[in-house]
Amino acid sequence: MTVWDRPEPPTRPLPLDRERIVVAAIALADEAGLAAMSLRKVAARLEVGPMRLYGYISTKEELFDLVVDEVHAEILPEEQPGDWREALRAYARRTRQAALRHEWLADLLGGRPTMGPNALAVTEATLAPLDGLTDLDTALRAVETVSAYLTGAIRREIANLRAERATGLSKRDWQRAFGPYLRRMLATGRFPALTKAVYDGTEVDAEASFETGLDWVLDAVAAKLARPPA
Repeated sequence: MTVWDRPEPPTRPLPLDRERIVVAAIALADEAGLAAMSLRKVAARLEVGPMRLYGYISTKEELFDLVVDEVHAEILPEEQPGDWREALRAYARRTRQAALRHEWLADLLGGRPTMGPNALAVTEATLAPLDGLTDLDTALRAVETVSAYLTGAIRREIANLRAERATGLSKRDWQRAFGPYLRRMLATGRFPALTKAVYDGTEVDAEASFETGLDWVLDAVAAKLARPPA
């Protein structure tokens, strides 16, 4: 029986329910990351004994399932785009925005499928606009391809943000610190393609990079959808 199927215990003094537990867990994780999201710490935030929580949640993995599904409510579009490309674009953008609000989400993306009601609604919103445009397997691969791209892009962006906080060095600071070493290495002539990229490439911010990559992925999906069936 899943955590969503299991009934909650009867109300006791100091009312408690899964919604309050999830809100407390998300607040802790937003403040200090996944390591702060333990049943003991959530219980302390709610000012109850840890054993009270076990009537609602059996394991830490169930807690992760619940908080991830709660964030999927933020990813679910307010209105369903009719066009498949806009639906997948909205899904990618809203997932990135949710991860920037809840950085711990990046650590849980790309694992086992999330089966909560909000996550199922997000999956429905991404698949529905593709229904009838192509065969089912192609539609599934299209959504998986976009999901794989945004998972990698989000993890890279969050890793960079964490590195800046951990070191106190902005991207510019880091470039200045390693600039002399990099120039010496490039001057050896061993890295001609990299040298051209460093000196002639255009630097863009994280959002522009995400949007460009997303456009390329969606273009590839569009090309696949345009091909006649084999």
